[in-house]
Amino acid sequence: MQGTVGELGEFGLIKELTARLQPTPAVELGPGDDAAVVRAPDGRVVATTDVLVEGRHFRRDWSTAYDVGRKSAAQNLADIAAMGAVPTAILLGLVAPADLPTTWATELMDGLRDECQVAGAAVVGGDVVRGDTITLAITALGDLQGRKPVVRSGAQPGDVVAVTGWLGWSAAGLTVLQRGFRSPRAFVEAHRRPEPPYHAGPAAAELGATAMIDVSDGLVADLGHVAKASGVDIDLKAADFDIPAQMADIGQAVGVDPLVWVLSGGEDHAIVATFPATAQLPARWRVVGEVVRAARGSGPSAAGRVTVDGAPWDRVGGWDHFAE
Repeated sequence: MQGTVGELGEFGLIKELTARLQPTPAVELGPGDDAAVVRAPDGRVVATTDVLVEGRHFRRDWSTAYDVGRKSAAQNLADIAAMGAVPTAILLGLVAPADLPTTWATELMDGLRDECQVAGAAVVGGDVVRGDTITLAITALGDLQGRKPVVRSGAQPGDVVAVTGWLGWSAAGLTVLQRGFRSPRAFVEAHRRPEPPYHAGPAAAELGATAMIDVSDGLVADLGHVAKASGVDIDLKAADFDIPAQMADIGQAVGVDPLVWVLSGGEDHAIVATFPATAQLPARWRVVGEVVRAARGSGPSAAGRVTVDGAPWDRVGGWDHFAE
């Protein structure tokens, strides 16, 4: 498709984007009306939202529009799964400059649609407006299917900490891109298009998970949210993490301990959860630590510590958009 979104116009762009979408059984009414209608048999709706800005969350010289669509959908759908819910729908708010090629916008929608299909969800609507910087506002919805939500505040001393999905791959891929390379391709692709284990969230709820979160800011940082909310400490065991040989090779080449990527790297959107020690976990879950009682003391450090082999980890990771 030739031309720009400015030449196509708002309603022409909406027509092109919505023509690419496919409904799911959960969608009673899709795009085209004042609002969509999505079935919620459980009677509750799990909802989350994220904003992605070009230059801060993605770069067009590193990622295609299709990549950006897949990634922006994945990070929101992973949040739904981390509550123990099944993703059902996504809405897109798109801010775009008038000179943006129409093909970029349509490929973005293809990426959103295809990632939704992986998770069993659908794009059901949204909005487009003109602006100077490409910005995506994504809202994702999900269905608990009768289960209780698995929140961050339920971890108990004696629970095990287990993870499923990739850890450190996106961070390793980002390091490769920052150094001007495009390979090893598997790690670069992991940064461009994370692959959250969507099924694992609802499965963890069925297995009795006491707390759960997806790894968006880094394992230590995200488990810190769980520990703080639960009033406990968490200790991870470095030897229990699997570091692929190729990741180790990248680390050696760039002078980075790959364990830093595994523990501090974000955007893999793996699922990490705490379970009672008696839980029978399938092979896809790797036990990497335990929940312990918070150290005695007062002030902010009284609870919420995440240690590695009993020692503080000085490369916590995480992100604060308003920090210097």
